[in-house]
Formats: sequence, C-alpha cells, structure tokens
Amino acid sequence: MQTSTKFSEDIVPLSDMKVNPGRVVNQVDKTRRPVLLTNRGRGVAVVQSLKDYETETDERAFLRDIVQGLMDLEEGREVNLADVKKRLGLS
Repeated sequence: MQTSTKFSEDIVPLSDMKVNPGRVVNQVDKTRRPVLLTNRGRGVAVVQSLKDYETETDERAFLRDIVQGLMDLEEGREVNLADVKKRLGLS
C-alpha cells in the first residue's frame, strides 16, 4: 500500500531527473510513493512504480464499469439472466 506524499521528498525538478534518473526511480521503488517532476516550478509529470500504475488503472476501469452498471439500472437498461444466457448460447 502506498504511503502519503512527503512534499519535501516527492517533488523533484526535471533537471534532477535528467542528471540522476536512477535516484528518482530507486526512490519510487523504495518509498512506494509517486514522485512529481516539476519544470520551472510547475508539475509536468509523475513517476510511479509500474505495479502501482497497473493496479490503479485496473481499479479505475472497475469503478467506471460499476458506475456504468448503476446508471444502466437507474435508466431501466437491464436484461434478465435467462435472456443473457440465451444471447450467449448458454443453457
């Protein structure tokens, strides 16, 4: 699980990333916190572990599907199980 952001450590100027990218990647790996890269004081990118990125992407897709399903139910777009089985050719 990811810990909370430490602004004193997790904001890195892009120039530091260019000079020593391994340090930033190792920091992300060690702390399990994303690092915000800045350019001229403005956020431009986030470095995050691949595992955390994939997990968050899967969670967002799952939540979008749940919301879509709830909206379908509210708007009367539902199909009973027997019809679904029939459409899929299942008995």
